[in-house]
Amino acid sequence: QVQLVESGGGLVQAGDALRLACAASGQTFNTLAMGWFRQAPGSEREFVAAISGSGGGITYTDSVKGRFTISRDGRKATMYLQMNSLNPEDTAVYFCAARNGFILHTQPGKYDYWGRGTQVTVSS
Repeated sequence: QVQLVESGGGLVQAGDALRLACAASGQTFNTLAMGWFRQAPGSEREFVAAISGSGGGITYTDSVKGRFTISRDGRKATMYLQMNSLNPEDTAVYFCAARNGFILHTQPGKYDYWGRGTQVTVSS
């Protein structure tokens, strides 16, 4: 059973940066494609970024392109989301997700495992 634990959320001001981390355990890390999703109050969970098992495939939702960077470190079995130039619209609970296989996906239903989430709040 894969376990995912997010960290790095917090309260920041508009324009600030944060780095989220997702530590994975329970399965060989490079056999998992992984992603970040977020959910604001009253909204559905939405895709943010995803990375393939090898790290060679990456995709982002349009609203974070150029501001967010997803990466993974196989030695640490950890995925990261570097978030720069944050704005209040980025406020949400951020979830780490993983799926068996090497191919990344943007749809939440394609993921097999989820973390509990970490709150990111951006004040104006």
